[in-house]
Amino acid sequence: MGLEVVHAIVCSRWGAPGDKSLFQDGDVIIGGLFNVYYIPSAVEQVFTKMPHYQPCTGLDQEPLKYIYAMAFAVEEINGNSTLLPGVKLGYRILDSCSRYPWALQGALSLVGGDTHSSGGQPVSLLIGAASSTTGIMMSRILGPLSVPVISYLASCPCLSDRTKFPNFFRTIPSDIYQARVMAQMAIRFHWTWMGAVIENNDYGQLALQVFQEEIQGKGVCLEFIATVSRETIVSDARRAALTIQASTTRVILIFCWYTDVRKLFLHLAKINVTDRQFLASEAWSTSDDLLQDLTISKVASGVLGVAIRSSTIPGFENYLRSLHPSHHPDDEFLRELWQKEFGGTESLEGVQHPFTDTSQLRVAYNVYLAVYAAAHALHSLLSCPNRDSPPSNKSFCSSPKHIKPIELLQHLNKVNVTTPQGERFYFQGADIPAKYDLVNWQNTPEGSLKLVLIGRVDGFDLHLNESAIQWSTGSNQVPVSVCSESCPPGTRKANRKGEPLCCFDCIPCAEGEISNKTGSLHCERCPSEFWPNVEQTACIPRQLDFLSFNETLGITLTTAAVSGAAVTAAVFVVFLHYRKTPMVRANNSELSFLLLVSLKLCFLCSLVFIGRPSVWTCRFQQAAFGISFVLCVSCLLVKTIVVLAVFRSARPGAETLMKWFGPGQQRGSVFLFTCIQVIICAVWLSLSPPVPQRDLGFQGSKVTLECAMASVVGFSLVLGYIGLLACTCLLLAFLARKLPDNFNEAKLITFSMLIFCAVWVAFVPAYVSSPGKYVVAVESFAILASSYGLLLCIFAPKCFIILLRPEKNSKKHLMAR
Repeated sequence: MGLEVVHAIVCSRWGAPGDKSLFQDGDVIIGGLFNVYYIPSAVEQVFTKMPHYQPCTGLDQEPLKYIYAMAFAVEEINGNSTLLPGVKLGYRILDSCSRYPWALQGALSLVGGDTHSSGGQPVSLLIGAASSTTGIMMSRILGPLSVPVISYLASCPCLSDRTKFPNFFRTIPSDIYQARVMAQMAIRFHWTWMGAVIENNDYGQLALQVFQEEIQGKGVCLEFIATVSRETIVSDARRAALTIQASTTRVILIFCWYTDVRKLFLHLAKINVTDRQFLASEAWSTSDDLLQDLTISKVASGVLGVAIRSSTIPGFENYLRSLHPSHHPDDEFLRELWQKEFGGTESLEGVQHPFTDTSQLRVAYNVYLAVYAAAHALHSLLSCPNRDSPPSNKSFCSSPKHIKPIELLQHLNKVNVTTPQGERFYFQGADIPAKYDLVNWQNTPEGSLKLVLIGRVDGFDLHLNESAIQWSTGSNQVPVSVCSESCPPGTRKANRKGEPLCCFDCIPCAEGEISNKTGSLHCERCPSEFWPNVEQTACIPRQLDFLSFNETLGITLTTAAVSGAAVTAAVFVVFLHYRKTPMVRANNSELSFLLLVSLKLCFLCSLVFIGRPSVWTCRFQQAAFGISFVLCVSCLLVKTIVVLAVFRSARPGAETLMKWFGPGQQRGSVFLFTCIQVIICAVWLSLSPPVPQRDLGFQGSKVTLECAMASVVGFSLVLGYIGLLACTCLLLAFLARKLPDNFNEAKLITFSMLIFCAVWVAFVPAYVSSPGKYVVAVESFAILASSYGLLLCIFAPKCFIILLRPEKNSKKHLMAR
């Protein structure tokens, strides 16, 4: 009672279903449910505001061809002596007008044996469901009755679930395959920024869900998703068209019925949106209504679509051409088609019309396969295990008049046959193996569009002839549809805040990092001995870097060292020439000559720091530096001690002081101080000497080859000993700076030691903080700076007097107070 009340409410809201139908009696009746008519949507129907209903008056020729494909298949089977021999197959076909309540009412009428729709004999199997939503409803309603439903067009992936829809079968592949194909094409053509228009039902929503699952993590994003419904298509199509016009994407995916796509394209043509590339689902990719419409040809040019695989049915074209209302007086569908399309034409022989075109049968072939699947299941059910057995065993054979739907359902699950076209046909659960055509809408000289086969799909394998595609741009150039251009090698993607992942900025890789692929998410750091090239696309070996004689810094230091050594040699010559003058003889000329020799060694030892480090240069440079400077500072220290001793001996009772600081003692003191440094260096270099080593710590295009200090203690002792002597010398010279002499050498030593100490105090932090080869340059500079300081402070005033003021080069002048 409750079902009747609901049914009454539905019918009062939607009106009564059409009474047009097509019958053929037989021993076994199969039902057919098709959307032959539709409600014209020139004026949008808002049923909640209209007490009356809009009748189904629009005749759709394509579904009408499906009806006759079913009728032809039944006629062909009845003429087959090996399939269902002795059993006449009949059919009952109704129109559901693309309305769910009418489809449900028609299905119940056929299964229930309604006198008006099926002559009182219930159907054992139903071929129908032109949409996924209808398929779901019919399967759930007829499921408890175990009535098999074979759909020719319901492609929702959800219908593959045998636990929910055990009585459902279909001869069209699941949308999971065509959605995956579209995702493969988006990835293949690098369309990372797309839009989608979908039917607001199970077909559109679930297909889009599969598509989104396939593109997830593949760099493809949807800018918008617009939904349309058949009941409100006028406003929905207008809204979707405006969304497409405002979008930045150039590729639009459409999962809709072809009548709704036509409305959308008409709106797009009206607002002159002609620069979009559309991807078509099988529901509209082969629609003749769209292909022949000159109004939308500019909008729809270049459509790339997935189509139901095409096939031929031998004899079907002749069957269609033989149709005539006079031969089928009860066929109301045919009579209305004839009045609308052919008028008084007595025969369709030789008439070119879409209705008689069987060159590419798609959905009609699915209907044809569904009928054959039903026939083979019936044949299996009605066949006796052994027709030669005794009569008592023939009870296993079913009677055509008493077929149980559940038994037919069991045999339908086992169908595995070869079709008249030589194709192997079987069900995998509810589904058949997936096969599609890939089609392209191309321009014709007449201005309309033609359908061109450009590839095929077999399961998950896509075979595409890209060179045959004509894109929406009118050329063979693949359209570009991206939110952001792919980041070139050497950069990485940086997502924009609040925007989809496909919208990003390209950020150059950080120092020391590369990206060698287009569209890299991250940059990779180069190994320690490698460095990025200029483009930051590859890691190349880092160049060996050291302070060489060829570069500007090396040339400068070399020039300074050679110049210092040359000046020192010149001073040595001057002192040697004037060795008998008071200025040279004062304060032990022997120490002065030794000091000049040590200074020359100091200048020359800086050259050892320049050039490619080797095992022997690393050992020799620090030893030469340490010993040369100790020799130099020792000479100054002894000179300072001699100055103090001379003036101290001038006091009463201190004559014997000079006996301890004679020439022999002075030479011995210098030798002793120098030997200590020699011992330190010998121990250091024998235990843990500096060795050539690549410094990988400094991140740059070059790797420094340097003398690594294996023992910091040894180097610290060398420097510390020099510093100890220098500080002692500075202290003693400072104490002797005011001794009463006209030419007091202690003052010169004080200034030279101040410069010396300042240079080496500044050297320590500069040495520690300098990168790469500049460590060596700092030490070489410190050697040269301190050497020049000693040379100029000690010998410049003396040379000035010797060469330019000879009158002052006298004992009287030097001893004057």
